[in-house]
Amino acid sequence: MDLYEYQGKQLFAHAGIPVSEGRLATTPDEARAAAEELGGAVVVKAQVLTGGRGKAGGVKLADDAADAEAKAREILGLDINGHVVRRLWVERASDIAKEYYLSITFDRGAKKPLYMLTTEGGVEIEQVAEEQPDALARLHADPLEGFQPYQARRLIYGAGIDDPGEQKQILAIIEKLYACFVETDAMLTEINPLIVTPDGDVRALDSKFTVDDSALYRHPEIAEMRDVAAADPQEQLAREKGVTYVKLEGEVGILGNGAGLSMSTVDVVVVAGGRPANFCDLGGGGDAQGVVDALEVITSDDQVRSIFFNIFGGITRGDEVARGILAALEQMSIELPIVIRLDGTNADEGRRILAEAAPPNLYVEPTMLEAAQRAVELAS
Repeated sequence: MDLYEYQGKQLFAHAGIPVSEGRLATTPDEARAAAEELGGAVVVKAQVLTGGRGKAGGVKLADDAADAEAKAREILGLDINGHVVRRLWVERASDIAKEYYLSITFDRGAKKPLYMLTTEGGVEIEQVAEEQPDALARLHADPLEGFQPYQARRLIYGAGIDDPGEQKQILAIIEKLYACFVETDAMLTEINPLIVTPDGDVRALDSKFTVDDSALYRHPEIAEMRDVAAADPQEQLAREKGVTYVKLEGEVGILGNGAGLSMSTVDVVVVAGGRPANFCDLGGGGDAQGVVDALEVITSDDQVRSIFFNIFGGITRGDEVARGILAALEQMSIELPIVIRLDGTNADEGRRILAEAAPPNLYVEPTMLEAAQRAVELAS
């Protein structure tokens, strides 16, 4: 679950990481009131779950409260990479002498948290890694060992930060960021930029924060931060129905029983020359209600032009799955072509049931590749 900047900063502040003072606003009047409370120049920032706010005009400096109100009117309702701005963070403006980058992310390959620190802050970390790889200090942390001061010192020296005052402050921030990362079950805690003021104070000017969805039951206060209105409508519907679903950009709707098979189905559709519209895992079973729920989610996407069922019967019997599919199709009207590949336990019986009772828009194919090719063909 991605958090807005202001939510991430709340968690940073709770962990003891210095951040700039700010207020949340949802209207121009609230932005004006926030600026009056803060006093002086402020920065009005769009709160959206995507990057590129500054380039899109979503971050503006305001000289006073009246200017903050005017800037808020310009930003609210702005479309930034498909995300409409409905919230603003009005923050006291900061004088900046230096910009650094600091993050902790979970490295799935190494199965360890990964620290990254560079003096090249304020730009995308991918750009720094590509253009100036030597400027980026990286260090994996052993989760059993936890944070150790030597890790922060190695990062600081590796990034080339030589000011003693900055070193001391950044060491403390690295320690607190690691605690924040672990205690919230985060997948990413990023500060870009981590600024140094002309007076030598170091603080987080931005926040990018991602929490592991599977751990939210341990953090109800973070789960409450989810902005339901900002979620993709298909993914929100799937969440409500308990369906494992990820929206993609193609035309072939995919439904498989099991995460591994569903991921393979996404790949084979690409191999067949098509574009998957989604990842959707029915789970190990094939009951009618589960199929109905999954189909309602998949067909709610206007981009879908065909549907590809890929079912392998291990513990689940193919004939039971076939009956579940037919029962589901009786409960709802789907005009899109549906391609089914059914294999495994009692697959022959399942295919026979489908062939005898299936509607004219349902096609049964013997192999995964042939089914993918048919689904791609029907989608075009």
